[in-house]
Amino acid sequence: MAYTAIDNPELYFQVELYTGTSGDGNAMTFDGDEDMQPDMIWVKSRGNAYHYVADSVRGVTKRIAPDRSDAETSTTDTVASLDSDGFTLDDDATNNWINYSGTSYVAWCWKAGTSVSGDTTGSGTAKTYTGSVNTTSGISIINFVGNGTGGHTIPHHLGVAPRMILVKNRASGSTSWQTYHYGLDSGAGTNEIFLDLTNATNGSAGAWNNTVATSTVVTKGDGSYGNEDDSNHIMYSFADVQGYSKVGGSYVGNGNSSGSTIWCGFSPAWVMIKQSSKAGEGWHIFDNKREGYNVDNDPLVANSSNAEGTSDMIDLLSNGFKLRTTSEAVNESGETYIYMAFAEAPFVNSSGVPCNAR
Repeated sequence: MAYTAIDNPELYFQVELYTGTSGDGNAMTFDGDEDMQPDMIWVKSRGNAYHYVADSVRGVTKRIAPDRSDAETSTTDTVASLDSDGFTLDDDATNNWINYSGTSYVAWCWKAGTSVSGDTTGSGTAKTYTGSVNTTSGISIINFVGNGTGGHTIPHHLGVAPRMILVKNRASGSTSWQTYHYGLDSGAGTNEIFLDLTNATNGSAGAWNNTVATSTVVTKGDGSYGNEDDSNHIMYSFADVQGYSKVGGSYVGNGNSSGSTIWCGFSPAWVMIKQSSKAGEGWHIFDNKREGYNVDNDPLVANSSNAEGTSDMIDLLSNGFKLRTTSEAVNESGETYIYMAFAEAPFVNSSGVPCNAR
């Protein structure tokens, strides 16, 4: 049987901890066993500071923030380059977002790599798009120009239907991160949620024109829903890949301090969880480097600039993650949660060899 599509997840995703220097040329080399040139990096200070996302499609000097609806900002003194096995930072003297002296940071990094471009399709005027895609690891980074018309279709080039999609108008400071997740409605395309907010599923899917994402395109709503005419938008799409990623998962909490084990088919390097059935809770992120052992898997929150938490919420296991709290953040009884996760190692590799627990 096929246990995993990817034996070594470090070729496609890595977590890096580092300390800022406030100086040019602060080079980060991934400490994994494999070299990986990232196409998307998401950086967060482990203390109080904004999130920072850069990618190879928009250009490394363009910063966008998952925790807010702000428009994209541009500065030459932040990310200098995305390298063959890591990334390099400049002094960041203007804002001290990602390289302030003595500050501890975490960077979550994904590889795409294959360039794509063309014209959008569907309703309204065709517009241009460019991007970087990896069909093996199921990530698509697409910059598209909106056309303001419902039914505008954006090619994602994954070859399979994405399970989670994030869209942000790069120019607008008033539009939230439109988020599609398979776990909201089993992929029906009739619900949406927002990465930068604590809202619940809102029961409509204007952002997706009430249309399911297919193996070729994502369908957008009109100009009110992340498809503003002639504006550049960034679209990050992720697919489920056996043994490497579980992007469209959901579960129901049981309110038990020794809660359910959520099967992923791999030992996670990164997990993000959001209560979707009611409002109030944020997008809690855990990874295999902070603190690096069970039960201390400290949360950061995608929609908040708050410092890293200290609550013990989940264990990272060889085959998924286990809930270790009664907290509403991840395990309120009877409430639904959506999640996405990426692997440190498959539960069983393609040779039939199981991975070790932590």
